[in-house]
Amino acid sequence: MSAIPSPEGIDNLIHERARLGIMSSLAAAGPMTFSELKGTLGMTDGNLSVHARVLEEAGYIRIEKQFVGRKPQTTMSLTAKGTAAFKAYVAYLESIVAPKRGKNG
Repeated sequence: MSAIPSPEGIDNLIHERARLGIMSSLAAAGPMTFSELKGTLGMTDGNLSVHARVLEEAGYIRIEKQFVGRKPQTTMSLTAKGTAAFKAYVAYLESIVAPKRGKNG
């Protein structure tokens, strides 16, 4: 029987449902505005803000604020560190579910 990977190997910053949604969305779509993420994930302003701040403090996402016309616009994107962490997270999950090859396979 093959060993099951230890749960300590998972990145808990990403593994939390809301932050996983943010990271997954940014990995799939590239930079997104606050409004786009909020709509995509069905999150409230406050919830999205709190989770985005955690990811920003970890260096996983970049939050940029600018004015478009006269309206403020917040855009979020993955950093190089965030991209690497998300790929490692996905690889870890794949290591759990990937079929294990025997000596002959």
